[in-house]
Amino acid sequence: MRRFRTAVMLAAAGLLLSACGSGAPEPQAVESSPATASNSPRPAPEQPPVEVPAPAPPPALSATEQEQLDRELIAAAKANNAPLVAGLIGRGGNVNARDAIQDSAYLFAGAEGFNEVLRLTLAAGADVASTNRYGGTALIPASEHGHVETVQILIAAGVPVNHVNNLGWTAMQEAILLNNGGPRQLEVVRLLLEAGADPDIRDPEGRTALQNSERLGFAEIAALIRSRS
Repeated sequence: MRRFRTAVMLAAAGLLLSACGSGAPEPQAVESSPATASNSPRPAPEQPPVEVPAPAPPPALSATEQEQLDRELIAAAKANNAPLVAGLIGRGGNVNARDAIQDSAYLFAGAEGFNEVLRLTLAAGADVASTNRYGGTALIPASEHGHVETVQILIAAGVPVNHVNNLGWTAMQEAILLNNGGPRQLEVVRLLLEAGADPDIRDPEGRTALQNSERLGFAEIAALIRSRS
């Protein structure tokens, strides 16, 4: 009996020592993935650029609608209404269309010195070589009236400076013959000479620009022409 108890006690002690030696298993380290290692958000995918459609061209006009639009454009030009002229050009108005007395929006604006309207017509493709009912370019009446800035615009646009109208006059001859020889006329003659105008082109009476300026007593214009001859 005593031997039996001793054997049980030895067996229990062995079990206790085995449990203490083994211990609890250590936790395994878990490698973190790139997705869990960083908390920064992923960049959003690039969006394709948004294409803005080009504005649609104005609808095609019938012949009757075009004629009406062109009449309105000439009337707006004669009223020196630049905003209305711009709108009518935008709708398809033709700056070279003529009315009953052969005025176009371009020719009238040039003759009268309506410079804002004139610039709009030039930007819209005005024919700078076109002529009025007197066979003259826009530069000729502009020079006659002494519209200095208008003359500058027309020369820069390429209007021929030596064109002769149906009366036999150039822009320079009209600047002298049909005005008072004052400061604006002097400046117009200077601009024409600088642009290559020929003062020796004669009028129907056979007079040059110099002879006409001397005959009319425009001494400053005469002196200017002599200095450029």
